Amino acid sequence: MAPSVRLTTVDGAPGVLLDAGRLALTVLPQLGLLGASLRYDGEEHLSLHGGLDAYRAGHTTGLPLLHPWANRLDGFTYRAAGTGVSLEGAPHVHLDANGLPIHGTMAAQPGWELTGVRTGKRAARLWAAFAFDEHPELLESFPYPHRIEVAYTVRDDGLVVDTTIVPTSQRPVPVSFGWHPYFELPGVAHDDLVVLLPKRRRLELDGQQLPTGAETKEAAATVALADTALDDCYRLGKDRVLGFGGGGKGLTIELGAGYDHAQVYAPAGAGFVALEPMTAPVNALVDGVAPIVQPGDRFTATFTIRVGHS
Repeated sequence: MAPSVRLTTVDGAPGVLLDAGRLALTVLPQLGLLGASLRYDGEEHLSLHGGLDAYRAGHTTGLPLLHPWANRLDGFTYRAAGTGVSLEGAPHVHLDANGLPIHGTMAAQPGWELTGVRTGKRAARLWAAFAFDEHPELLESFPYPHRIEVAYTVRDDGLVVDTTIVPTSQRPVPVSFGWHPYFELPGVAHDDLVVLLPKRRRLELDGQQLPTGAETKEAAATVALADTALDDCYRLGKDRVLGFGGGGKGLTIELGAGYDHAQVYAPAGAGFVALEPMTAPVNALVDGVAPIVQPGDRFTATFTIRVGHS
């Protein structure tokens, strides 16, 4: 079957289906450009736990973009690129169980513009953009005018996601976004899964899941989820491939340019494994370690998801 792009719906929400044959992705442009389905040979590989209502309320699910910060901040003020910011009273700021700001402000945001679609012999592609600088309510908590551009490319052998930040004023823009894909393997129980981790440095986290500043070198490993739960942040080296598998099935995510950190979240008994590409470590805006993109430049980060047999 030739690749195709067509309109669809998910629980009544309008979407776009990018179908390359064996692999198909559904995105919801007016709900934060959420990836709502990733099917391989007809089987679902994204967990949409909680459904769209939970996502509208600020909970992560499916394949969401976390911007302008991934994971959590340690409080309601930060200083980045020479500008001090207060989040007190700012709209669209969601809190974790400890009352800390988490996962940015873009959950379920409308306003994404589809800027192009294309099909070829092997791929279906979609381009979308969000004019962050045209949303004063979002600039309250992240006062750095910019545009976000996302490109999805779906082929039989994988999904490529490119995310670009483009400054639109003379103010530099700190970069601390990430994605939070919740993966599942159909028909495979949680305790039968193993997670594959490359050589890395594990960031020590405190009781609020914030970095202490200490890091530990760790060798490449295969972790059985029957024996442990994971909620760790890693600084990655040259090998940036993470994965998980079980029951003869498997999935990998390859972090390319722009992603030098990852969070792995696999709570005990959950029906998913989250392998999260991050452009900066947890709390980067507060700690002052987020990359900075200057006016006139562009920052692009890329990851690739490959689904198949382990």
